[in-house]
Amino acid sequence: MKALILVGGFGTRLRPLTLSVPKPLVDFANKPMILHQIEALKAAGVDEVVLAINYQPEVQVMLSFLRDFETKIGIKITCSQETEPMGTAGPLALARDKLLDGSGEPFFVLNSDVISEYPLKQMIDFHKHHGGEASIMVTKVEEPSKYGVVVMEEETGLVQRFVEKPQIFVGNKINAGIYLLNPATLDRIQLRPTSIEKEIFPKIASECSLYAMVLPGFWMDIGQPRDYITGLRLYLDSLRRIAPSKLSKGTHVVGNVIIDASAHIGEGCLIGPDVSIGQGCVIEDGVRLSRCTIMRGVRIKRHSCVSGSIIGWHSTVGQWARVENMTVLGEDVHVSDEVYSNGGVVLPHKEIKTSILNPQIVM
Repeated sequence: MKALILVGGFGTRLRPLTLSVPKPLVDFANKPMILHQIEALKAAGVDEVVLAINYQPEVQVMLSFLRDFETKIGIKITCSQETEPMGTAGPLALARDKLLDGSGEPFFVLNSDVISEYPLKQMIDFHKHHGGEASIMVTKVEEPSKYGVVVMEEETGLVQRFVEKPQIFVGNKINAGIYLLNPATLDRIQLRPTSIEKEIFPKIASECSLYAMVLPGFWMDIGQPRDYITGLRLYLDSLRRIAPSKLSKGTHVVGNVIIDASAHIGEGCLIGPDVSIGQGCVIEDGVRLSRCTIMRGVRIKRHSCVSGSIIGWHSTVGQWARVENMTVLGEDVHVSDEVYSNGGVVLPHKEIKTSILNPQIVM
């Protein structure tokens, strides 16, 4: 069985982190975002993943990084590279020869920004049961007027139509960016920039061959910092339910926290809720961390406080510093002692010696 992951563009919404690595390789809960998806696909029986990438510098970086995981996970990973942006359907036409193997088996398509519990085996069963051409995963939202809504039959999941940003209530389910498609769908897609959501799916729905499965558990598009932090909370909540042994325990831990085994935690720290601490991190005495990601190789010095923020690889937060309100530090940023950051977005390789009193980008 095969799968295609839509890796997409430049990751501008997650800068400054994506100035150091391609967006799919940004750590989320101590592993690259895309690895969560590849592991879930492997568990569902997928043996080859095609990454649809739309610009040159990414390709070698992605492939060289993922080579190690190919062997560890036991899955083949290849790239399909666009010479121009092809939308969300064009990449399927471009990768047609990689996706078709003559077996007639359906294949998965995933958006690389999406994090969830990935109930892919359930989706395979759902797809076989309804016998249609395509299945999409949908998720319930509180404010459907901000999204494109999928109108469907509740009992069967048959998709009737799509309504973009409805002004009156027509439903509360939106496209979750996870699809299972029969090979026949590829015949509908021309090799040109095409939207699968706006051009391909409505056609399949008009033929009563598109079905939607309501995603159990959580869902989040983590392509920007605020949603990344929310996604971490939802992911750790999910771990608490399905794999509590992966969460850290201890007198210094409050709520759901994941700490890499190689990290060092000092005396008198209070960590959590909703924190991930990466490989080789050093958290010195008396540090307070909440609702934040501390990436690989970071040092948080004594008595500092980090909340609602992302601290990029190999950065340092000085003694008695306070970092909060969606501050994002790029790779190798050094915040001096006693400095305050209120929503600072700091590009890689900078030293911050004075406080950032209001949200701003530090070049």
